[in-house]
Amino acid sequence: MAALIEIKVPDVGNVADIDVVDVLVKPGDTVKLEQTLAVLETDKASMDLPASAAGIVQEVFIKSGDKVSEGTLIVTLLPSTEEAGAAEPEESVQQTAPAEQASEPDSQLTVTTAEPLPDMLPGNVSGHAAHATPAVRLFARELGVDIQKISTGSGRKGRILKDDVKNFVKKVMAGDVAQGDSGIPAMPSIDFSQFGQIEEQSLSKIKRLTGKNLNRIWLNLPMVTYHDEADITEMEAFRVALNAEKSKEDIKVTGLLFIIKALVAAMEQFPQFNASLSADGEKLILKKYVNIGIAVDTPNGLVVPVLRDVNRKGINELSVELAEKSNKARSGKLMPADMQGGCLTISSLGGIGGTAFTPIVNAPEVAILGVTRAKMQPVWNGKEFAPRLMLPLDLTYDHRVIDGAEGARFMAVIKQYLGDIRRLLL
Repeated sequence: MAALIEIKVPDVGNVADIDVVDVLVKPGDTVKLEQTLAVLETDKASMDLPASAAGIVQEVFIKSGDKVSEGTLIVTLLPSTEEAGAAEPEESVQQTAPAEQASEPDSQLTVTTAEPLPDMLPGNVSGHAAHATPAVRLFARELGVDIQKISTGSGRKGRILKDDVKNFVKKVMAGDVAQGDSGIPAMPSIDFSQFGQIEEQSLSKIKRLTGKNLNRIWLNLPMVTYHDEADITEMEAFRVALNAEKSKEDIKVTGLLFIIKALVAAMEQFPQFNASLSADGEKLILKKYVNIGIAVDTPNGLVVPVLRDVNRKGINELSVELAEKSNKARSGKLMPADMQGGCLTISSLGGIGGTAFTPIVNAPEVAILGVTRAKMQPVWNGKEFAPRLMLPLDLTYDHRVIDGAEGARFMAVIKQYLGDIRRLLL
């Protein structure tokens, strides 16, 4: 009999506790190579988990609502007759899931904050030391939880489990929202059904966590937005001419690519924009690499894939990479590693419209560049009004790192590059 094939969660960029949204196979199903077995979701994107082999499903080890990490066993397959005859594994693979995964609730982890939690719940009232394993104590310390404040555990003989620590964190965070640690009163709960018919729709996980992150940034960063316009008349003429030379199969050059290159050139002149503030606010961490995040609107919410080493790539190479990342984002196939390591983000509403907006800094970055739709305007050239294509730009920055004069000079350099892209060659 052919040995069973184990299919596990692949490398997903050092991200733990990924939610299982849907399981698409059951025992007895025949699956093909690359067929989707399950849909997973991180705090930034959803992804399909493909089959790395073909065969008949013998056992499924996950279900909707579970949490998995790299190496978690998903299913076992009995290879098809052709495949089994072609390549027999040397050793039989066990069909049972790891004991820790199947029965140990401590393996799950849903909170990943390293910030100390406020002392908002009553302490341990049992009168004796908390009963917990070293692993659970380490887990509590990583979350900034005083384990003595957890009065009872749900384990055998009152042992404190990781689930108890997580539940404690949830209660503290719920209390933090209700009691307003920052002094901001909570929004009142309103029964809207008293005014007429309503329908409730659950937000996607991406939107829920993005909302929490943006709210945290808004409350912690003193942000300033600077608005200006760049004359891109010549740049647009060059872009149109460049695309006219391309065949139908070639990827077209968009104005966003020139904006990326102009932004990178400005960052090289103003290194404080390619930096992050240390957690204690005492040091500025200057980065020697240049990665640009591009905010992409998807059906599940806003995601920010990152283009790496942009300063080393040409327009055509960036065109291909941007198209690939954007397609992956909209189809929910971005991996967590695709959205990490950004230095500065661009949020473009050019395809929709608008004249200006206030983008929120994608911390720990210190600035974000917003772009809206360009339009022809009469511009005085010293002798007469001439039609020029003007592009609105919005630069939001962390005022702890960047002051107003630096922000204005940074924007002036970006405008200079966009006004005459030949300067990018200097």
